[in-house]
Amino acid sequence: MNIGVSTSCLYPLETEKALLSVAAAGIATTEIFFNANCELEDVFVKKLKAIKDEYGINIVSIHPTMSLAESFMLFSNYERRYVEAIGQYKRYAEIANELGAKYLIMHGGKPNRVLDNEDYFERFAVISETVRGHGALLLQENVVKFRAGNLDVLKSMKDYLGSNAAFCLDVKQCIRGGYSPFDAMAALKDSVKHIHISDSTPENDCMLPLYGQFDFPAFFELCKRCNYGGDAIIEVYRDAYQNEKELYGSYANFVEKIFEK
Repeated sequence: MNIGVSTSCLYPLETEKALLSVAAAGIATTEIFFNANCELEDVFVKKLKAIKDEYGINIVSIHPTMSLAESFMLFSNYERRYVEAIGQYKRYAEIANELGAKYLIMHGGKPNRVLDNEDYFERFAVISETVRGHGALLLQENVVKFRAGNLDVLKSMKDYLGSNAAFCLDVKQCIRGGYSPFDAMAALKDSVKHIHISDSTPENDCMLPLYGQFDFPAFFELCKRCNYGGDAIIEVYRDAYQNEKELYGSYANFVEKIFEK
């Protein structure tokens, strides 16, 4: 398991500057969170690719900018808009392939009166097939207030889709959703392909690793028992730290204490 830092930690720093910052800090693994449609253009993707190649950083996953619109774009009952959005996901998959990223992460839709859970799972499978056909694997993230922010829904999704179910497990989103990351990992097992990590206390659910009380050694031991083969990406919000030195210091301290004993 490699530990990395997501460019989203640096938001609202522009995407290419965030990638450069992470790479220049000597971090070998990252996830890119896109923040504008203009960033899907070839010239911009080539800029990201140049940074990747210069620093040798491994881009494991990418996160579309359309996350907040996915309910409206992908999980509504307007067919023309759905087809357009599938086209956008095709483009993101192409970008992932160009950048060497294995995963494309989706927040998905919020509960609505248009789709029941099985309809939602079926539509996810269609989008997943499109993404896979262009070189990436679609992951459903467990984001609170979205349909997949509920552990029972995640379990049902795994049961319904079988080997086609694939998840990004976000530790802070588990806590915000009122369930344990340990329970989620134990339930979803090898369907979890990617993990977002952060620390927490009872008062604060999003902190830099080792700033809170989360039992990372026990969690990673559980991941090992569940045959987890992916990486763990630090993903916190900008108000979780004071400056980049603190962010990258947390990363270095975390790797040393947890993985280099």
